[in-house]
Amino acid sequence: MVERVTEKIYQKDPSLVERYGDKGRAKCIEDNHHHFKQLETAYELDNSTFFIDYAIWLDGILQKFGMSTQLLMDNFDFIIEVLLEEQEKQRLENTRVGIYIQYLKQANDVLRSKVESH
Repeated sequence: MVERVTEKIYQKDPSLVERYGDKGRAKCIEDNHHHFKQLETAYELDNSTFFIDYAIWLDGILQKFGMSTQLLMDNFDFIIEVLLEEQEKQRLENTRVGIYIQYLKQANDVLRSKVESH
């Protein structure tokens, strides 16, 4: 799933290849593995704030590397797309996928309000 999310990110913004090269693509894959681990931990803790705090923290780091909040929000949207595709294909556990999607949307809402307030 991480590979498909990364592919969608690079399809939407081909300039990322020029800006960050193969090293950036590898980092994007690594970051998406972290996103999924954070989602899993938040799910196990039954705590959406855990994931939202991670998203806010990560956004601050990514901005230091010249990446926009919108890029992170798009990344979360692509995770939602892939989760829905995967759920349909493999009949994934609806509860977990639904909660992951809920956490991703909540994080995007917080990030969006952060962008709009600046």
